[in-house]
Amino acid sequence: MSLEADIKSWKYSFFLNNNNNNFSKENILSVLPKDEIDEAYKVISKWDNYSPTPLISLKKLSKNLNLKNILYKDESKRFHLKSFKALGGAYAVEKVAKGNNDMVISTATAGNHGRSVAWGSKKIGLKCKIFISEYVSEFRAEVMRSFGADVIRVKGNYDNSLKECIKQSKLNNWQIVQDVAWEDYKLVPKLTMAGYSVMMKEIFEQIKNEKISHIILQAGVGGMAAAMVAGIARYFDHIPKIIIVEPEGAACVMASIKAGKIKKIKIEKESLMGGMSCDEVSLVPWKILKQSVNYCVAISDDYIAKTVKSLANSDYSDEKIIGGECSSPGIISLVGLCNDSEIKKKINLNQESNVLLFGCEGNADEELYQKLLNS
Repeated sequence: MSLEADIKSWKYSFFLNNNNNNFSKENILSVLPKDEIDEAYKVISKWDNYSPTPLISLKKLSKNLNLKNILYKDESKRFHLKSFKALGGAYAVEKVAKGNNDMVISTATAGNHGRSVAWGSKKIGLKCKIFISEYVSEFRAEVMRSFGADVIRVKGNYDNSLKECIKQSKLNNWQIVQDVAWEDYKLVPKLTMAGYSVMMKEIFEQIKNEKISHIILQAGVGGMAAAMVAGIARYFDHIPKIIIVEPEGAACVMASIKAGKIKKIKIEKESLMGGMSCDEVSLVPWKILKQSVNYCVAISDDYIAKTVKSLANSDYSDEKIIGGECSSPGIISLVGLCNDSEIKKKINLNQESNVLLFGCEGNADEELYQKLLNS
């Protein structure tokens, strides 16, 4: 089956226009300031084995969708952790430790954030406690253990693991390094976001004088998406249309934008996109996303395996790309939007469009990746 025939039937599940959209560089950079973004790049760019991850042109997919270009930020090659999360957790650990060798670091994770925190702790010789839910694969748990972390599995979902992490950290005086913010916990999530913003610095230098017309950002609790928006405010003169993509059963950013305030949702079924299956947008990212986002899209799990296989088979570009389950949503949502001629016209996706997508991870969960490839 040709690429065109294969993707012609793809659809998104839900679409929302943000009627409160009002992109303000001043407001965004008051939440994640320019000097914090610059400091993160200064520190991370000096880490051993640092190099910018590739920005790949999905030429074949661009031609098929009648777009000028689709650029894919390939985070499968981020250090040896295979995910953009390597930039956030490890950077936050380094910053909060401040040379304190007796500190014990703790976190709750769906996988990639914990891997980064474990790696960051090992780099500077700190003990690390990681709480995971029953839904996190044993493969991911073993990777975290390989960095010396003590991994504690908690019955229930991610929320349960976070609650247990907070409880045990208070009892034992451990330092929580979480990518989720709440009312009295904002500094560390901001450090994590500052680490993520390194991606946008790299992209700014990689695209040179090319203007990005649309950017599609995956959202779980919203940390990466908000960090990329802050990076746009920091580096870009031309502001692209900003689109959030989420699993249809965990579209907490969409629900919050629709309500005009943070809205917690009930997740009835866990998505294959486990790292994005979150029931509530985080407080700090929300301050950035609530007015900067143009549109929200929700997608099903139906096209994830096909997208993973197409990336690996060079169906979208001239390169074979290792993209995990959370690298698929940008492509899936873009195809769905382009298949809806009315929406495509409404949001100005056309022959002049340069669309930026994020391949958030590679085969970070090798077992799941192989399962998707062979399905």
